Amino acid sequence: MSREIIAILRGITPDEAIGVTEALIDAGISKIEVPLNSPEPFDSISKMLELAGENALVGAGTVLTVENVARLKQIGAQMVISPDANPDVIMATKASGMLSYPGVFTPTECFSALRHGADGLKFFPAFKFGIDGFNAVKAVLPKETKTYAVGGVGPANFADWQAAGITGFGIGSNLYKQGRSVADIAAIAKDMVASYDEAFGA
Repeated sequence: MSREIIAILRGITPDEAIGVTEALIDAGISKIEVPLNSPEPFDSISKMLELAGENALVGAGTVLTVENVARLKQIGAQMVISPDANPDVIMATKASGMLSYPGVFTPTECFSALRHGADGLKFFPAFKFGIDGFNAVKAVLPKETKTYAVGGVGPANFADWQAAGITGFGIGSNLYKQGRSVADIAAIAKDMVASYDEAFGA
């Protein structure tokens, strides 16, 4: 099954890319993001894409410019994730055939992102927005809108967010940190998948 968990690998290096990608896919996490403020992110993404094939969606986070989008298209990335909802970035992403997940916090940002073609909305930082805030905004969004909580979310509150109607999650330092071993990442990922499956009835 394709779980709506996006692994955010901020700080990963090209040397780590293969081992971490294998561990995530084996655990059942098939959406992988390398933020562009990581060391040599395009090299890491290229390696991950070659390894993953059709077994995972691999893309970039912290994508702030149309130029970044163009380079991601060149290397075959499949999704673009941003901390903001820049219409130019969203439109360039869609024109390039990639999935677009911009960061939002207000209804104005949500609807602007959707009008410009976003595939899903990344509520960031989710721990500041809160489930109450999410419920208030979700009430006015189109029912088919895909929504992701990012920042301060993890297995302990998967069920609470699921009950509120969230589509999925972006998980960063709770899953990957610089210096964490592949074995530890694999164990954390497996526990996270088990919690997700329990919360979502998979």
